[in-house]
Amino acid sequence: MADRVRQLIETSGLSQHVFGRRIGLDDSKLSKSLGGTRRFSSLDLARIADEFKVSVDWLITGEEPPLAVAARTTTGRAAEALDIARRYSTMRTDLAALGYQPPWVPPDADLRFGSYLDRARRLADFAQARLREENLSILGRDLLDLAENVFGVDVAVVELGTGFDGLAVSSEEVKLIVLATTRVPARQRFTLAHELGHLMAGDDQAVHVDRDVFDKAQSREPSELQANAFASALLMPEALLRERLKQGGLSEKTFAELACDLRVSPSSLAIRLSQLRIIDSGGADRYKRMTGADAARLAGKGEWYARWVTETGTPRPPGLLLRDAYSAYETGQATLRPYANLLGEDVDSLRAALESDEGTPAAL
Repeated sequence: MADRVRQLIETSGLSQHVFGRRIGLDDSKLSKSLGGTRRFSSLDLARIADEFKVSVDWLITGEEPPLAVAARTTTGRAAEALDIARRYSTMRTDLAALGYQPPWVPPDADLRFGSYLDRARRLADFAQARLREENLSILGRDLLDLAENVFGVDVAVVELGTGFDGLAVSSEEVKLIVLATTRVPARQRFTLAHELGHLMAGDDQAVHVDRDVFDKAQSREPSELQANAFASALLMPEALLRERLKQGGLSEKTFAELACDLRVSPSSLAIRLSQLRIIDSGGADRYKRMTGADAARLAGKGEWYARWVTETGTPRPPGLLLRDAYSAYETGQATLRPYANLLGEDVDSLRAALESDEGTPAAL
């Protein structure tokens, strides 16, 4: 570690004295740390990482994560997404070194045997069981919230234009999903479920990029077929579908209401019902022509749909990462910079705002 800090001092062009001042260490403490008689504290490492744009993980181990390599060797929208994922992953790895591990619980499903449909079903059963443990259901719930607070995954939504749906990053310290903003909200929800399926299955342990989760050529890959089957089973549970349709039957209106309640596209719901032999292929073709906006209008949920479109078109930093970055700052384990970077704020302005008492009303 001391060698890597010396390397940073050398490449920065700063004197040892100025370097120490930049990270809040006097000459004596820095000399002792470089000489091995004093350990760099977690706060020292956080300050060095912040100031000189390296990761705490690199300072400790000297290893560059595969994601950094992938970000350098990919082009287009996916390259932009990978670069964003690399920054978030570095931050999560640094926070993990400070004791802030993501609350990820790996599935206990045995994936060594069976077809991709069998494996997807076992993963979906595990996910549904986790939801039941929390007294939650997929019905009408924000999947971003569930992914973070039930499954322990950092989820970011970023503005990238077209040509990219999502990616998943998996390592010992990181479980991250990056999604593109979109005006087709059901597509973003399905992509999130698809990427969650990749994480649960352990596909591509370092990073898995999906430029288009509905691409027919890509969807022939076993891992893609499995992720899509998992997403369908998670978002449209068979037992729930059969119960709802048993109660109200199937009409254009009840179909539209079900699509809105499950927050899936009418096309995805029609395909799922056809695969379960609840409707025939003719009925599936008829319902597939319905759009999300059509379903919302028929169900009397136009206002809700407009809000949903706005939400999925809005960038969003990872909620768990925000929580942990602020907690690390609050407890003195890290600087305010990581939290400010997540919010896209100037660190000095944010510090002034946090320390301001302008929100306190004057005494009457």
